Amino acid sequence: MIAIAASAREQRERAALAPSDVEAAYRKHAHSVLRRAEQVLGSRHDAREVVQEVFVSLLENPAQFGGQSSIVTWLYAATTNACLNRLRNRATRARILKEHAETFPGTSEPCPPDKGLELRRALLEIPEELAQAAIYYHLDSLTYDEIAEQLGCSRRKVGYLLDQLRHHFRDA
Repeated sequence: MIAIAASAREQRERAALAPSDVEAAYRKHAHSVLRRAEQVLGSRHDAREVVQEVFVSLLENPAQFGGQSSIVTWLYAATTNACLNRLRNRATRARILKEHAETFPGTSEPCPPDKGLELRRALLEIPEELAQAAIYYHLDSLTYDEIAEQLGCSRRKVGYLLDQLRHHFRDA
């Protein structure tokens, strides 16, 4: 077991990015990370902070990339997670949940801008994995296969997650 753990750790360290690789990724993909964060958060200011957090995190701990996917896929997932964390950590969470009855888009069509605030509020109520699936499906209109790739799970699990999501908001 120790040999396996050491082997996995060594593999991650070999796949770690050099600072110059992170800089190149920033130059090439920061605009996409910003667009993604702004789409989820609805705030350019917050989105800029997420871009900084994602790339600084990668500079501080380059082994987190691991090389098991492309850098674009990793940045996409890291940005989504950072945005969800930011939404959950907002001080107004309890007040917003008490003031508003939430609805959730029920189609696979892209979420219209006026529904963005509703979606962000609804994301605060649900577990992380469901929130990720919701964003990928409702906001990004990704296919089940694309969502499965992003979440690192099977297509079947994606169907299960989206079914849980529908039940959660139908019963709420």
